[in-house]
Amino acid sequence: MNIREESLQKHYEWQGKIEVISRAPINTREDLSLAYTPGVAEPCMVIHEDINKSYELTRRSNLVAVITDGTAVLGLGDIGPEAGMPVMEGKCALFKEFADVDAFPLCIRSKDVDEIVRTIYLLSGSFGGINLEDISAPRCFEIERKLKEICDIPVFHDDQHGTAIVVAAALLNALKVVGKKIGEVKVVINGAGSAGIAIGKHLLNMGVRNLTMVDRFGIICEGDDSLNEAHAAIAKVTNREKLTGGLADAMKGADVFIGVSAPGVVSQDMIRSMADKPIVFPMANPTPEIMPDEALAAGAAVVGTGRSDFPNQINNVLAFPGIFRGALDCRASCINEEMKVATSYALASMIPEEELRADNIIVSALNKGVGRVVADAVIKAAHETGVARI
Repeated sequence: MNIREESLQKHYEWQGKIEVISRAPINTREDLSLAYTPGVAEPCMVIHEDINKSYELTRRSNLVAVITDGTAVLGLGDIGPEAGMPVMEGKCALFKEFADVDAFPLCIRSKDVDEIVRTIYLLSGSFGGINLEDISAPRCFEIERKLKEICDIPVFHDDQHGTAIVVAAALLNALKVVGKKIGEVKVVINGAGSAGIAIGKHLLNMGVRNLTMVDRFGIICEGDDSLNEAHAAIAKVTNREKLTGGLADAMKGADVFIGVSAPGVVSQDMIRSMADKPIVFPMANPTPEIMPDEALAAGAAVVGTGRSDFPNQINNVLAFPGIFRGALDCRASCINEEMKVATSYALASMIPEEELRADNIIVSALNKGVGRVVADAVIKAAHETGVARI
């Protein structure tokens, strides 16, 4: 069997990847009275008097909602909320496995931005954080923005920010390998959906100065009347040279290529046209924009993909479990830009400089120590920026 066939078989066996396990023993009448009525009335009244006690007297302090509308599930597109459930369950399993965060999947039957926002807001008092997942662009930007305005708990769209954080960590180390500085390199991002735009914004926050975004219609340039709202906003801070044309034009002389787009759109000639010692991150899944062996043969100095069967896997699981672990532990009111930057540097630091190589720029997704390192960096940044509440 191939991996997809085997995975389907295992899902039939598992019948779900998560379950609810009671933390309270209920074996005697006294157990029942303590965990339920009449004893449970006391914590109810304490929370009624001080809602913040809900973090101490319930599981809220360790509980994250993983929420989708099923409109952008993996590379499968708009397959519906129920069909997105296996991915949401998988995300919950990763939360638990890598950061001991309890997470619960919620799949919403709506594509209306305001209805989704209202639904999540009404449920938010049951959770310590909200992880948005697999929601199509540009709606995902608006949903996240509106939720951040009205929720008093962290809201994080992992497709955007998790991807951006790990890409930046890999780039920091790749730049060390090739001997270049982040403020001096020319970066090209192909794919201007939720992940691409978030990567662009995060790299600008990390110190990148020369950034060009490309979508399937060509280079994104300020002043183009056909741009949607999200593209128009990113155009104001990218492509300051006002380049026009397609991907091949953008990649000429570039130091870094980052792909979150489509299979096979990058040729070896495009790699050859880049600057000396180019860094290439073709992350389309399952088939990258260019296969790693082809990129290396064309002169790429460092290559990273989203796949586990090649070196330098750029995987969101390195970020989101630890980010929420840290945010929950300090009861952060949000996940801000400083916390994201801190996470990128923390992840990069997990590869000692003496171990940095072209095929070793990012820590393994299976490294169970990542969650704690990220959490500690998030907590420190949260306290420094005043969003930690404990």
